[in-house]
Amino acid sequence: MNRLTPMNPMNDSMQQAMRLMRGGDLVGATRVLQQRLAAVAPANDGACADRPASSEAIAPAPASSDCIEGEFRVVEREQPVPAPPAKAVDAGQATFRSEHFSSGTGELDYKLFVPAGLELGRAPLLVMLHGCTQSADDFAVGTRMNALAGAQGYVVAYPQQSMQRNRNRCWNWFRGGDQQREKGEPALLAALTRHLVVEHGLDARRVYVAGLSAGGAMAAVLASTHPDLFAAIGVHSGLPIGLASDVPSAFAAMRTGKAGGHRRRAGAATATSAARVPAIVFHGDGDTTVHPHNGLGVVAQSLGGADNDIAARATTTVERGVENGGRQYTRTRHLHDGRISAEHWLTHGAAHAWSGGDPAGSYTDPSGPDASEHMLRFFAEQTLRANIR
Repeated sequence: MNRLTPMNPMNDSMQQAMRLMRGGDLVGATRVLQQRLAAVAPANDGACADRPASSEAIAPAPASSDCIEGEFRVVEREQPVPAPPAKAVDAGQATFRSEHFSSGTGELDYKLFVPAGLELGRAPLLVMLHGCTQSADDFAVGTRMNALAGAQGYVVAYPQQSMQRNRNRCWNWFRGGDQQREKGEPALLAALTRHLVVEHGLDARRVYVAGLSAGGAMAAVLASTHPDLFAAIGVHSGLPIGLASDVPSAFAAMRTGKAGGHRRRAGAATATSAARVPAIVFHGDGDTTVHPHNGLGVVAQSLGGADNDIAARATTTVERGVENGGRQYTRTRHLHDGRISAEHWLTHGAAHAWSGGDPAGSYTDPSGPDASEHMLRFFAEQTLRANIR
């Protein structure tokens, strides 16, 4: 007589999570596991209110939100963060408008901020890459980059990932086909960048890219695939290139800051190219979504690896402090021939969120040092010509 084995809900959840992972839905897979963990955990009235701010959203959740506790905490808003409407403005004033780009490498939508009084041929360009589930408008609000960069005469572009390429609007930093110079998303983003430089007569020596989480990881990819295009990068809560080539290895890298056991695909870019792109890195040591060790990996990529001659001859300085009564931080700077090659900020107690950001945007931590301000300060010291060594 056959004995029926009771179904194991955890096994069912694991199988469902694996199906979502194979389909590229990292957020969905994580949520399935969180729901299962929450279902089997002991009841804990008020647990959400008593615990620290989430790694998924620092801003307090409304009373109607669902709070799921597992290895990560996800706060679901009933309504998305409201995006400021695009407004037509008179000539001579700053503009923030929706645009579409199409080329042989693909197509994407983006928002473009052009400051008032732009001087053609002299203005720098900053490309800002949002994180998973975010939009260009949301990212602009949360980082406050338009106001800060506009005051310094930057043109700022916010490419927006499509749901066709990734259902959670994550940049596909973890796929082997999106880690190479003339393929996938690096080629598309580089083509957009070149287009903007030519179209608006911008300074090709002062082109920068920054991003949060998956956007930060894609910025690190672009530094490796296109060191001849970007003078410096800003990576917030992101990962270096080379730790993943698929969804399972991406999860491993996010959890540990180490490679997920994959083999690099033939032709993939490496972090040891002749030109190394300076990087400013922010990461919270309370980040449970992307392990803080990944920030150190981005610094190592910028320096060319621990055994590289530049890294060996770099002078390192470490300082600890607090800005404006906010979070404590540790800042490590690596200088080579008097020039900063990499700068690493570790914000203590911070989760997975943009440091010093506006709470009106998602994934922001208003109490931290101002990442946007320090990135612009760092970029002002970097030009493309200085990268070639």
